[in-house]
Amino acid sequence: MSHHMTGQGRNQVTLFPEALDDFVNVENPVRVIDVFVDELNLASLGFNKVMPKNTGRLGYHPATMLKLYIYGYLDRVQSSRRLERETQRNVETMWLLERLTPDFKTIADFRKDNGKGIKNACIQ
Repeated sequence: MSHHMTGQGRNQVTLFPEALDDFVNVENPVRVIDVFVDELNLASLGFNKVMPKNTGRLGYHPATMLKLYIYGYLDRVQSSRRLERETQRNVETMWLLERLTPDFKTIADFRKDNGKGIKNACIQ
């Protein structure tokens, strides 16, 4: 008999799955990022592709990408490849992006194509 704490088995099935929201504290900074970006008028700040085209492949909304960018800035994660990795393993970014996982090229292109909008959002 062990006198140590034991975790839950990785294959343990539960009747009710836990919500991702349960893992992000109400005082977590990602909640502030989420509210802040949702209140911005991205088109007036100079972001591209706020209004999507009717044809072609669906793209990520600029608000989603801006949330990831701000998260990376606050957490000192600057690399697009590291931000991509964070979306796949970090509960905070999963919550913030609603489990979307943009690839590093998409993240890098967002930065390159929306420099003016990002600068204006930071001024806000």
